[in-house]
Amino acid sequence: MNTRLVLALVVSGAVALTACGGGTTKDSAGQQTGGATNSAKADPNAPVKEGLKITFLPKQVNNPYFTVAQKGAEQAGTALKAEVKATGPSDAAASSQVTYINTAAQQQQNALVISANDANAVAPALKSARSQGLKVVTFDSDAAPDARDVFINQATSNEIAAGQVKLISEAIGGSGEIAILSATPNATNQNAWIEVMKTELAKPEYAGLKLVETAYGNDDDQTSFQKTQGLLQAHPNLKGIISPTTVGVAAAARYLSSSEYKGKVQLTGLGTPNQMRKFVQDGTVKSFALWDPSKLGYLATYTAAALASGQISGAEGEKYKAGELGDYTIGAKGEVVLGPPTVFTKDNIDKFDF
Repeated sequence: MNTRLVLALVVSGAVALTACGGGTTKDSAGQQTGGATNSAKADPNAPVKEGLKITFLPKQVNNPYFTVAQKGAEQAGTALKAEVKATGPSDAAASSQVTYINTAAQQQQNALVISANDANAVAPALKSARSQGLKVVTFDSDAAPDARDVFINQATSNEIAAGQVKLISEAIGGSGEIAILSATPNATNQNAWIEVMKTELAKPEYAGLKLVETAYGNDDDQTSFQKTQGLLQAHPNLKGIISPTTVGVAAAARYLSSSEYKGKVQLTGLGTPNQMRKFVQDGTVKSFALWDPSKLGYLATYTAAALASGQISGAEGEKYKAGELGDYTIGAKGEVVLGPPTVFTKDNIDKFDF
């Protein structure tokens, strides 16, 4: 990529996407109320250890968003001479992730890079793993701050959520009923974004927009497809849908593209250029946003290596290098922000390949 993408969605994430899917349990916005406490003394000059074992645990495998993020993690692993092991559940369920967290600790992995399906449900397992020496980096969707070392946020929740509201408002001309098609009900990043969206919608400039329903497609393609159909049937005056998840936005676009609602009901959300290109080109979607998931996975993996090598402890103000992405500084509550998101339209979408 020749551009640093992070949806500030306008990209937390997000989303992260994915897929997107996403604080005190408010996650991706840097709105957590607490961070992990780190008593270890960091040495910024310490060399990165070779042969580190890092487990990469997405919300779910075979999700296009996390597949791209995994490639970035593996790229970082190659550069770091580390072993990156990608694993995870096929369903976006917190209970399913717990088994993989426990396995990483039992296998004495050096670090875990995880996108949490539920901030609190995975916390006990993460705390136990950390007590056994495992360094924990969350990305895309945070866990309870005291259950991890560092959170890699795609962008702030305010950027992402405000951007989504702006895009749908522009798409429908600033007036009409809208709905949200989210991922899972407990997805940290999704819930953080939705709360900010509601705050944005209360502003005078969005007085013409009315949020009529928030539906959940559970980051499953067919469920999201059916939920889109249900939203349109339940709300005959619906003018727009925001789907801040890569699975949901692609499924919604697929439904709209072959229905009577094409061109009448607008859609925006968080998606990858490759999955959304045809829907932008055929006029189903005017615009959507996202950060580069591969860079999110890359940064999270470099952060995990820095933690496992003792370069950083997760404390605010610590600095470290993340390969080709350059220098980063840990912010409040142990958060690192990748960068702002990119808005994709028919004018620029062909410049991106991910």
